[in-house]
Amino acid sequence: MSSHESIPETRKPGERLFGFLLIIGSVYLFWQSYKISGFSDLSSAGAFPMATAATMLLASCIVFVNTLKLPATQGMDFFSHCFPPIVAIIMALILIYAVVLESLGFILSSFIFLFISIQFLYRRSVLTTLAISLLSLIMVYIVFRLVFQVVLPEGIVPERDIIASITALWR
Repeated sequence: MSSHESIPETRKPGERLFGFLLIIGSVYLFWQSYKISGFSDLSSAGAFPMATAATMLLASCIVFVNTLKLPATQGMDFFSHCFPPIVAIIMALILIYAVVLESLGFILSSFIFLFISIQFLYRRSVLTTLAISLLSLIMVYIVFRLVFQVVLPEGIVPERDIIASITALWR
């Protein structure tokens, strides 16, 4: 086994676009770090973020130029390599989840999202998927709602009334 990786001889689909987007992101980060305190002093609050962003920008440019020199890989297209159908389906589920989260509430929309996603990806029995979804949702709810007291969208489930009823049992 070799201790170093070999240099790729061909460019995969999407590498040029990714390199270009990396440069754009680096320029944006450099600009944001410049806005902290400008070039005022080497020990200023924005000096380290600017140095980091400048390093990232330089590395991005080197990677992008090297990528441009490589010939394209034959027989690979962008969508099958970078955006396969399973990724598109999960992204669509996340989009739908984000849209219905406020109206349905965290508990119901998260349960539906988890159930459909786990059933689609794990492909086990419905009872197994149901158990994993419920257990995951209970754990997430306990951590975020009860421990960290994050306010989650209530939606159509009367969450406050349920919590008040449960709390009243211990009084």
